[in-house]
Amino acid sequence: MTRHIYIVDDNPEFRASAHWWLSSAGYEVTDFAEPEVALQTLQASPPRGPACLLLDVRMPGMSGLELHDRLHDQGVDLPVIYMTGHGAVALAVQAMQKGAVTFLEKPFADEAMEMALDRAFSTRRDQATATAVSSDEDNEARQEWSRRFGKLTPREIEVFDWVIKDKLNKTISDLMGISIKTVELHRSNLMRKLGATSITHLVKMVVSERVV
Repeated sequence: MTRHIYIVDDNPEFRASAHWWLSSAGYEVTDFAEPEVALQTLQASPPRGPACLLLDVRMPGMSGLELHDRLHDQGVDLPVIYMTGHGAVALAVQAMQKGAVTFLEKPFADEAMEMALDRAFSTRRDQATATAVSSDEDNEARQEWSRRFGKLTPREIEVFDWVIKDKLNKTISDLMGISIKTVELHRSNLMRKLGATSITHLVKMVVSERVV
């Protein structure tokens, strides 16, 4: 069955490039420059087969986050991959809280997009078998998160809190009265202790309160 990808992004160069690349990879692609038009189209004709949404976060008028909410309110439930050229932890947290598959920062590698799409199109299959996942496994994931978080020092927890609030290292340095090098050290240590491979990965664990 053909898999459909809807792209909503106000950058014409990105839309053209993504449309060509994804079409060449065998996907059916529809792109929109304006989120309002995407909303009207998807409301009038919701996808019937496998589909996902590549959604830019920051656009004139309606933001990607607002479009996601509006679609959800109308019963249009699609796996969403958020994209942004303005990488921000706070936006990533909001995206993950809305149930996004992942959050990609532009420019991203083709491999990153391929992995995100694989996850997006497996989401529906996973939902169909979600009840098969035992509560024991979920509890173990939550306990492991608590165990890892418990390894953080008070200073690392303080840096962690500022990182999640999207503060830059220089700002954290000023707020805590420590050097930028010390902030970088604490930040590196907390990422290692929590097993986070990236800020996006960290955000997913923070939002779900378990190891993922």
